[in-house]
Amino acid sequence: MRKPRQPDPDVHESDYRVPAALGTVAWTVALIVLVALGDGLPDTERWWIGVCVTGIVLGVFGFLYIPRLLRKRAEAAERALPSTDGDAADPS
Repeated sequence: MRKPRQPDPDVHESDYRVPAALGTVAWTVALIVLVALGDGLPDTERWWIGVCVTGIVLGVFGFLYIPRLLRKRAEAAERALPSTDGDAADPS
């Protein structure tokens, strides 16, 4: 006999910009290390510099876009709620 399914836990909302910022900082540190290596970095591994730059660009984009995304989702959720002022129910 199967156990009854437990209810899903409540969603814990947090500031999603923190992981985006931490990831961007990590890619920045990696880029600094690669650039500091200079000629010590083999030619076959120089593509990592492009990966780091791409990570930084996407991290900055995400950091700036996340607040806009959350704001748009909140606005859409407000529009989806039924009107509570009674105007929609008044036929006259």
